[in-house]
Amino acid sequence: MAVTSLLRSAWLALLLCACAAAPTGGASSPSLGAYTWDLASVVDARGQAETGWQLPGRPAPKLSFQDDRVNVLNLCNVIGAGYATDNGAIKLGQAVATRRACAEPGLMALEQRIGARLPQVRRYEIRSTPGAAPTLVLQFEDGGRWELAGTPTPATRFGGPGERVFMEVAPMEVACPSGGGSCLSVRDIRFDDQGLRTSIGEWRVFQDQIEGFTHVPGTRNVLRMYRYASGGRNYYVLDLVVESEQVR
Repeated sequence: MAVTSLLRSAWLALLLCACAAAPTGGASSPSLGAYTWDLASVVDARGQAETGWQLPGRPAPKLSFQDDRVNVLNLCNVIGAGYATDNGAIKLGQAVATRRACAEPGLMALEQRIGARLPQVRRYEIRSTPGAAPTLVLQFEDGGRWELAGTPTPATRFGGPGERVFMEVAPMEVACPSGGGSCLSVRDIRFDDQGLRTSIGEWRVFQDQIEGFTHVPGTRNVLRMYRYASGGRNYYVLDLVVESEQVR
């Protein structure tokens, strides 16, 4: 049995609790947290387009503003920092990142570039056009600018906040009780604030879908998800793969 640990224990605890102090001096904007923001264009201080902020074949870096914290996604590691806003001004706290080694050429360099750039942001603006997705504009202290395209978060789509849950997915699927297909076999897991397991439930058949997760036969995963209740049913959205293990 070969185990690949995606997060070291200290960083696992950080991501499990998803907590960090935000800078003082203002409340976060609900509009920022209502969307995730994909980097669409970068302009330098002279107004010239900059390249190199997205690697070929990879999705654009994505910003997620939740609970007075901004995370940069779609990289190898997750970069995060507390933030605060005040009448169009925005200030980021000290950034931290997970410490996974990235084998893909250029990816770690891009992470370092983004991690160094984001603390220089000074102002933000959300531009909205009826019938179109909003655009987030970030202004940096040297006059440079990022423009990011907004996508509604699950909480926005489902009309309310979700409940954070952890679930272990067994390596192999099982027959669905209703027949006519395969279902995941899962069990619920609870963690404390230090990232230590406090309880593990019984295995059960899972007949719902998990948005953002694709099961690979022979792989055991521990997932952090958000569960949303809407229209009399539950919807699950993947937030983080906490553990991944290839079972031979």
